[in-house]
Amino acid sequence: MGHNHEHHHHSDMSKAFAWGIALNSVFVVAEAIIGYLSGSLAILADAGHNLADVASLLIAFLAFRLALAKPTSKYTYGYKKATVLAALANAVILLIAIAVIVYEALERISSPVEIDGKIVMLTAGIGILINGFTAMLFFRNREDDLNIKGAYLHLAADALVSLGVVISGAVILFASLYWLDSAISIIIAIVIFASTWALLKQTLRISLDGVPHNINAEEITKEIERSHGVKSVHHLHIWALSTTQNALTAHIVLSEEIQLKDVSKIKEEIRHKAEHLGIQHCTLETESAGDKCEHDSHY
Repeated sequence: MGHNHEHHHHSDMSKAFAWGIALNSVFVVAEAIIGYLSGSLAILADAGHNLADVASLLIAFLAFRLALAKPTSKYTYGYKKATVLAALANAVILLIAIAVIVYEALERISSPVEIDGKIVMLTAGIGILINGFTAMLFFRNREDDLNIKGAYLHLAADALVSLGVVISGAVILFASLYWLDSAISIIIAIVIFASTWALLKQTLRISLDGVPHNINAEEITKEIERSHGVKSVHHLHIWALSTTQNALTAHIVLSEEIQLKDVSKIKEEIRHKAEHLGIQHCTLETESAGDKCEHDSHY
């Protein structure tokens, strides 16, 4: 990926975050006022949910900026790991939001309140537009980065919440089934939970320096062993530096006939293969077949 292309990608993402944060902040204030004046808990709850959105977008944006910072003597990897912590925080915020939605909905089912369906529909309709628009800004890059995926899921889930609120507003207008408001919010909470659970699992795994979910360690081992002049591989470690970059270290045993001058060519070939399999940083230690590996006793 060229430097120019990467720079373009970064400014695109920065714009997406800026739009997302600005639009959602304005909407939260509007919803809070409308919800308070109309006495609609659905709108107030949605405002609270959108506030969690703004917070999570801010966290994701901060991490996105931190990941671009240069390494220092104290932080030799830079602050790339901040993206992992942010994705983890996001998943946790979403789980808390789900718990609040379900709790409030159950409270309301037992004692429904009269609501003005028109106001509910109008407010939620604007919510669909705002969340749908900002979700689309993140759509293209959502699979490349868990952080972007977290932001995208948040916004898409919100558009769904608003859609549910519009439908319940319509039914309330025509049939006065006030409990429906709560029932729909519970269904939506379940939908959000399903997507958040996957995000939480993936971020927990890379927080514990596990192999990222889209990397296959066996396949990488096989590819390295297929390389010219390589006899075997051991001490293979793969972990995530950030939500977009992965690292690998390995000890490689070379065949007896390999000359010293060929070693850098072999390493180059392995690095090239690893990059195709999603590893951006590759550190390789080579040994001859007869050598005793100094680390043997440590693993």
